[in-house]
Amino acid sequence: MDDNTMREAKEAPVRPRPTVDAPVSRRRRPVWIVVGLIAIAALVWWIRQAPAPQPAGRAGTGAPTPVVAAAAQQGDIAITLNALGTVTPLATVTIKTQISGYLMRVAFQEGQRVKQGDLLAEIDFRPYELTLRNAQGQLARDEALLNNAQLDLARYQTLVAQNAVPRQQLDTQKSLVAQYQGAVITDQAQIDTAKLNITYCHIIAPVSGRIGLRLVDQGNYVTPGDANGLLVITQLQPITVIFTLPEDNLPQIMARLRAGATLPVTAFDRSSTHQLAVGALATLDNQIDTTTGTVKLRAQFANDDESLFPNQFVNIKLQVDVVHDATLVPTAAIQRGAPGTFVYLVNQDETVSVRPVTVGPNDADRTSISSGLAAGDRVVIDGADKLRDGAKVSLRGPDSNAQPPGATPAARQRGRRSPAGQ
Repeated sequence: MDDNTMREAKEAPVRPRPTVDAPVSRRRRPVWIVVGLIAIAALVWWIRQAPAPQPAGRAGTGAPTPVVAAAAQQGDIAITLNALGTVTPLATVTIKTQISGYLMRVAFQEGQRVKQGDLLAEIDFRPYELTLRNAQGQLARDEALLNNAQLDLARYQTLVAQNAVPRQQLDTQKSLVAQYQGAVITDQAQIDTAKLNITYCHIIAPVSGRIGLRLVDQGNYVTPGDANGLLVITQLQPITVIFTLPEDNLPQIMARLRAGATLPVTAFDRSSTHQLAVGALATLDNQIDTTTGTVKLRAQFANDDESLFPNQFVNIKLQVDVVHDATLVPTAAIQRGAPGTFVYLVNQDETVSVRPVTVGPNDADRTSISSGLAAGDRVVIDGADKLRDGAKVSLRGPDSNAQPPGATPAARQRGRRSPAGQ
């Protein structure tokens, strides 16, 4: 082999030798492609075979709409008026001293509950005892002078009758007796004043209640001119609540009061969820506030558990009257729209119809129906937002088996169906 041939052989590209696995890979690739196409075709077929969703709540066009129903009942419902009130004590007394002196003793604890007549504090009474003794001595002196003047008067009267002394001397003696009598009266008044001051040195509770924070400490010199006083007593039992109502409610309230009725009043907390106390309407103001068009009323509560505290904000419910044998439905059943006030009435064939109603008094959970429903009629209380007149429904909840009077056995059987068995 010459040099040219050897050079061409070296420059020629070297081709890779085929392996044994290459033919196997080329054989498997079409199999995986076929399997993927079959899976995609199966998924498309399954999606096309699934039924299209039907709009709920339309009669004859889809599945029945699940709703919760309740039967109208006959019972009593209270006519109540809601108001905002403030707890106000019947008595709030600021205890002040009626005399001047050093506060020698404090006989109470802050927050203590006291009864009327309990000792609260003592002021130094020694100066007033000395004043009492002085007045008693002056009284004894003046009484002695009065006795002597009265004896002289008796003598002068005898001598004048005998013309032994001039009558002018008798008149002078009468005047002297009168002066001593006046002095004795003055002395007695001073004695009574001194005794009263000694009594004022012992400060007692004028009312029963709860003591607030101490305003003056023991050892201070107190006078009647002190602005703050010694302490404050607030009466808690009983206690009252003052609230306001619009003047339009006044005739109804006055009619009940003139009839001698006792109007119950219930106090709730700020959120109006927790009942605090139950009392009665005590009285109302004698005039209407022209700036707000409201009238003030006062309700009294026993407050045995002290659930009401002075100046506390409360929600008030005043029961004015009670409607007996009314048709009652849950308040959630009442709907408002183009027909006015209405309910969805559940028929025996498990469809609903729009039933216009006239509502009466209501409370938090129930509403009375003046006309449009009878006791035993079933109304929708949940799920009404998806309904229209004639819609097919399925009942769920605790009242799903309840049937109105006169329902047929077939209707009762339909009422027992569960939503899963539709």
